Amino acid sequence: MLSAASLLSLILLILAIMVVGILLTFIPVGLWISALAAGVNVGIFSLIGMRLRRVTPSKIVNQLIKAHKAGLDITTAQLEAHYLAGGNVDRVVNALIAAERAAIPLQFERAAAIDLAGRDVLQAVQMSVNPKVIETPIVSAVAQNGIELRVKARVTVRANIDRLVGGAGEETVIARVGEGIVTSIGSSDSHKAVLENPDLVSRTVLAKGLDSGTAFEILSIDIADVDVGKNIGAQLQTDQAEADKRIAQAKAEERRAMAVAREQEMKASVQEMRAKVVEAEAEVPRALAAALREGKMGVMDYYNMQNIMADTTMRENIARTGKADSGDLTTPKK
Repeated sequence: MLSAASLLSLILLILAIMVVGILLTFIPVGLWISALAAGVNVGIFSLIGMRLRRVTPSKIVNQLIKAHKAGLDITTAQLEAHYLAGGNVDRVVNALIAAERAAIPLQFERAAAIDLAGRDVLQAVQMSVNPKVIETPIVSAVAQNGIELRVKARVTVRANIDRLVGGAGEETVIARVGEGIVTSIGSSDSHKAVLENPDLVSRTVLAKGLDSGTAFEILSIDIADVDVGKNIGAQLQTDQAEADKRIAQAKAEERRAMAVAREQEMKASVQEMRAKVVEAEAEVPRALAAALREGKMGVMDYYNMQNIMADTTMRENIARTGKADSGDLTTPKK
């Protein structure tokens, strides 16, 4: 059986171990020892303050040790501020180390601003050392002689760190290069000139300063492929001729319809005139009868008029018969 003093001592020992364990869990003693071994001055109370500010001490201390070994002058407050702002501390420190090795002037504030802007600052530094090649999609352009050319270009760019914040991205560079290619080919007299000297297009486009306002610096524009497409000029002329033909056909159909309508009007007018003639002829017997009744015309006068009309009809029939016989004589027999 343990005595009361021994039991009390055991309980105090267990409590002491628990307190030490809690302190070791709350206070990153291992990180503090690592910082001291690396020559980085980080106080134990600073580590406790990081815990209280909800900052992961390992993310700050490890990057601070890395920066110190690389010869960078970065403080704990700077790293904490960037971490609390939602930045990627590891990527910023790696970018600063890479820029230091490549002799690229890059301050911590600039790197932190680029990282907070949503751009990969480490990739930007790497692109400054090793330029990136951007391949444009196929750009269709038409020369002045109407021949279509399909061009694919490769644009070599280098990141411009000073314009990474607020500068346009790769999509803008591709769009501007495509616009420059279309303009350059469109100003050429013939597609053959472009096929003979494709470097003229690249030099013309490069001279336009297309990287203005972007986050990149264009080093070169190289024409990778040029293919001859359709004869757009001939196709447009064919389409225009087809459209003109349809317009002419429509106008001709309109004139034909008007002519048909006019013909029908004339037929109606002829029928109307014939009706008037028939109506006038119907008045002749009435007039003769009235003349006979009134004594203005005698019976002999009536018979003489009938003889004259019969003689006239006979002469007309004889004339028509003679013309028919003459036609039979002049027509060669088969």
